[in-house]
Amino acid sequence: MTVQVILALGVFLTAYVLIATEKLPRMTTALGGAAAMVLIGATNDAGMFFSAESGIDWNVIFLLLAMMIIVGILRQTGLFEFLAIWAAKKARGYPFRIMVILVVITAVLSALLDNVTTVLLTAPVTLLVCERLAAPPVPFLIAEVMASNIGGTATLIGDPPNIIIASRGGLTFNDFIINLAPIIAVLLVVFIGLCRWMFRSAFRFHPDRAARVMALNEKEALGEKSLLIKSLVVVGLVLIGFVARPVLGFAPSVVAMLGAGLLVLLARLEPRKVFGDVEWETLLFFAGLFIMIGSLVNLGVIDAVGAAVASLIGDNYDAAAVAMLAGSAFASGIIDNIPYVATLAPITHDLVEAGGAAAKPLWWALALGADLGGNATAVGASANVVVIGIAKRYDHPISFWTFTKYGLVVTAVTIGLCVPYLLLRYYLL
Repeated sequence: MTVQVILALGVFLTAYVLIATEKLPRMTTALGGAAAMVLIGATNDAGMFFSAESGIDWNVIFLLLAMMIIVGILRQTGLFEFLAIWAAKKARGYPFRIMVILVVITAVLSALLDNVTTVLLTAPVTLLVCERLAAPPVPFLIAEVMASNIGGTATLIGDPPNIIIASRGGLTFNDFIINLAPIIAVLLVVFIGLCRWMFRSAFRFHPDRAARVMALNEKEALGEKSLLIKSLVVVGLVLIGFVARPVLGFAPSVVAMLGAGLLVLLARLEPRKVFGDVEWETLLFFAGLFIMIGSLVNLGVIDAVGAAVASLIGDNYDAAAVAMLAGSAFASGIIDNIPYVATLAPITHDLVEAGGAAAKPLWWALALGADLGGNATAVGASANVVVIGIAKRYDHPISFWTFTKYGLVVTAVTIGLCVPYLLLRYYLL
């Protein structure tokens, strides 16, 4: 092992520890690590910006950017606030019914948009509804963020790790729907049952407080109707473009950018409203992360790890899928699932390339383990961190252990159900 490899591994592991412990902002850590890789000669400008193997994955960056722009414009319409108030009224003020509707709405929106954006939009309105009901908001917020992580697992765009997996594995929007949506539908039903048990003390009905919710007018939340119609049409076209990729031949990032460009033209909003919701720090974090991992690719570290794992697995891809599922769930509960998947994706790619069709389910094991494992702890997924921050800002703090005691239960149950799904669907039937 050369000095350069040792230095690169030191930089990478240090960055991982800083990301996991949040001692520094994630963007600062990722860009600092990328700069260190350049300084030790592990990569250069060609490797960072132009290499398909070791450079920044521009498909991921531009897909995220485009969806952030689309959602930012859609947010101006008040649609998300409308849905939350409508849900509360449909439930006629019964807390558990409200939670069920909000959980389903959050899961569906997370599959169509992304989980971080969804919780950013739904959490403040949930706090409003809970205030009117005098219900404790913490159980509702925890349930919503976990539903967003579950629902986001079903599609290519629902959870950032899926975007990385799709780009590295050459997987389509339809691939995710076909392989992951069935089990996610089952898990969502199971999760609702878990909510009824875990948060049972929060479901006390008070008729007078329910009347306050019924007095809300959801239509007042909606803004300009023409903008809402334009936004929904464009979102529909983008989703059609994702599904029709085999026919159109456009990558998801291209479809999303075309949709974002069209909506910007149609919306005619001032730039700060169009780009104000773009999470530039997240995009820069991804860029720095890709550079660090690409540096390890340049130095042959990723290939060496992949070869070692491949020799250990042999032809036992069923056992490998279960190990990938469980290991990814465990690791994603300790560190954010984005850097974890970014690191495992090239290794998984090598395993799938070597094993062919028998090894392809490893992609779904990685996605299920990383996405669902994000529910295990307060730092397991970006959406968790976002919701905890919102709760603290509104004086309803959620401690690490409050979140985690529920998260471990949900993760254990959902991952446990995924094991027979993987084995039965891909190896035993």
